[in-house]
Amino acid sequence: MTSNLIELCIDADDPVRLAAFWAGLVGRETDAHDVVLAGEEPAFAIRFLLGRERRTGPNQIHLHLTSTTPEQQQSTVDRALRLGARHLDVGQTPEEGHIVLADPEGNELCVIEAGNTFLADTAFLGELACDGTREVGLFWSLALDWPLVWDHDGETAIQSPRGGAKIAWGGPPVRPRSGRNVMHLHVTPTTRDDLDAEVERLLSLGATRLDAGHGDACGVPLADPDGNEFCVMEPREGTRRLRR
Repeated sequence: MTSNLIELCIDADDPVRLAAFWAGLVGRETDAHDVVLAGEEPAFAIRFLLGRERRTGPNQIHLHLTSTTPEQQQSTVDRALRLGARHLDVGQTPEEGHIVLADPEGNELCVIEAGNTFLADTAFLGELACDGTREVGLFWSLALDWPLVWDHDGETAIQSPRGGAKIAWGGPPVRPRSGRNVMHLHVTPTTRDDLDAEVERLLSLGATRLDAGHGDACGVPLADPDGNEFCVMEPREGTRRLRR
């Protein structure tokens, strides 16, 4: 038994506007203005929910977009700025090749330079870059049955055997949490009958139960070993697949 990653959920002040931004940036269509299909196989969605939390610092997750040439990197940056992004200073140096931006609601994203070897085998949406411990990387490797593709000095990364975006954790020190994360994951078991068993499996791997107030009325709310919220959904409940 395993969990399938179906979507990354982002709390937003204006879900329609933010969905339109990301749809335009990654070249996808929206479904009911709140979901964007992201990445190649294995595909998952980005869903934009009416936000209940206000940002008090950097997000625990930010997205990395890849480039095959310097011209493509600049084209992605230009497209993002036209759609409403802005440049963001997070202390990066001029020698660093990636370009840091914020989407219209301030969520961080990076446009990675061409030739980046770590993301060479990924899609345009190359990485969910997370603040987190090695323990949480090992948890998600077991939860999703995605092998570790990096495990060094407390940093970890996983990737589906079928390719697509990586999920990476930067290792300690981890920023102190202050309230519910703006971004969280939705996963689902293989079949509807496996929901309770999959929840129990995730608990045995190190997840903890959360009260219903942490969820978004559409799944079983849990927290990973770092305390980050995620939801276990019934199959086909969590996302509407989009047209390519």
